[in-house]
Amino acid sequence: MKCPYCGKENTRVIDSRPTDDSSIRRRRQCDECGKRFTTYEKVETLPLIVVKKDNNREPYDREKIVAGIVRSCHKRPISMTQINDMVDDIEGQIFNMGEKEIPTTTIGSIVMDKLKDLDEVAYVRFASVYREFKDVNTFMDEIKKILKK
Repeated sequence: MKCPYCGKENTRVIDSRPTDDSSIRRRRQCDECGKRFTTYEKVETLPLIVVKKDNNREPYDREKIVAGIVRSCHKRPISMTQINDMVDDIEGQIFNMGEKEIPTTTIGSIVMDKLKDLDEVAYVRFASVYREFKDVNTFMDEIKKILKK
């Protein structure tokens, strides 16, 4: 690792710690100039393509999942920390599949499973958009499924 101050390559790791977003924070010191600096190391992931319902393809975007969940959880007792933790779990599942392309239906199913465990109202809200509920009876069918469990 090159020192950002003097440009020499003689640096050593003083301290390593995991961070919240699955990267590693490394504190380094240059053997030449003695200055310290911090680097972050993150596992490189393969680019993931999302296949939409109309067969269009676009790059995976974490923020779209976060936005959908935030809308579903509007005025519910759910913190952004809980949402971010849930999205981290969802991403873990998605990337562990090892696929280069993933359908939105798969992502939506995973999100719904996580929301069902977190908050039933948020789950029904998300399901209504994701499954494109057409009328009140469809809502009632989904609510009856929840009540049976």
